[in-house]
Amino acid sequence: MPEVVKLSPTDDPFDRRSKTPPPQGRFPNGADDLPYSVELWSADKNLLEQVIAVSASPSIGYAAYYAATREYPGRVIVLRHLDRVISRWDAKTQ
Repeated sequence: MPEVVKLSPTDDPFDRRSKTPPPQGRFPNGADDLPYSVELWSADKNLLEQVIAVSASPSIGYAAYYAATREYPGRVIVLRHLDRVISRWDAKTQ
């Protein structure tokens, strides 16, 4: 799985250097904290082109998966939990 990077604005109120704790008590620090991923595969289904989203929440993961099926209707989209495929969208079979 690709490296996960946290992006935030420079005025982020939950900056690690500040004394304000994040809303859920801690920041995710690795791929195990974000086990759900949405993947965009190449047209020939042999190459992972992009990880569209990662999430700690199954409902957010599924929402990102659903949005990806609408954004890329002719492509293969995969929703995973760690290494397990939960759902696969292949427009040719739908």
